[in-house]
Amino acid sequence: MTAFLPVTGPESVPTPRVVPLPTRAVDGDGPAASLDELVRAHLPGLLRYATVLVGDQHTAADLVQEVLLRAHVRWHRIALVDRPDLYLRRMVTNEHLSWRRRWHVRTIRPAADEVLAAHAERAGDHAHGLAEEDAMWRRLADLPPRQRTVLVLRYYEGLPDAEIATVLGTSAATVRSHASRALVALRRTDPTTSEPS
Repeated sequence: MTAFLPVTGPESVPTPRVVPLPTRAVDGDGPAASLDELVRAHLPGLLRYATVLVGDQHTAADLVQEVLLRAHVRWHRIALVDRPDLYLRRMVTNEHLSWRRRWHVRTIRPAADEVLAAHAERAGDHAHGLAEEDAMWRRLADLPPRQRTVLVLRYYEGLPDAEIATVLGTSAATVRSHASRALVALRRTDPTTSEPS
């Protein structure tokens, strides 16, 4: 597994440095994939997901790093679950909700352009599109954390309700309820909001 630790660059700006961590073997007949392989395959997705949840790429990287360190310690148990990638996503969600409890009031800022550009198609006036995007981020920030998490997993990550329920540790009906309430709240703040495709 690798960890991303800041080091001081020539302009005194932190830059990520990859530091290999010792790997831990899984006893028994557990899955063949190591934590290192899982991280290589799913780190970009975990970072995107965390970025959308917290609204800041740097905070998201910190959150994912915390999760990966905890996963490293608990790998002997995590490796035995059917979908360790979903387990890691759930850990990211739980860590986000834990951070939200500690920091009651936080503002969500639009994530880095490269993250959003990969998932958003802007048509028409560029300034108008950015203004709409900023307004949507502000409306999403006003939602309760669980509702926002459900919308991010459903419309940004494209997960079905059953997988969202697994990530959140709840039922699919609760996921649908959170999504419905969140969309009603978004429509109340902007009547032109329709359900995303």
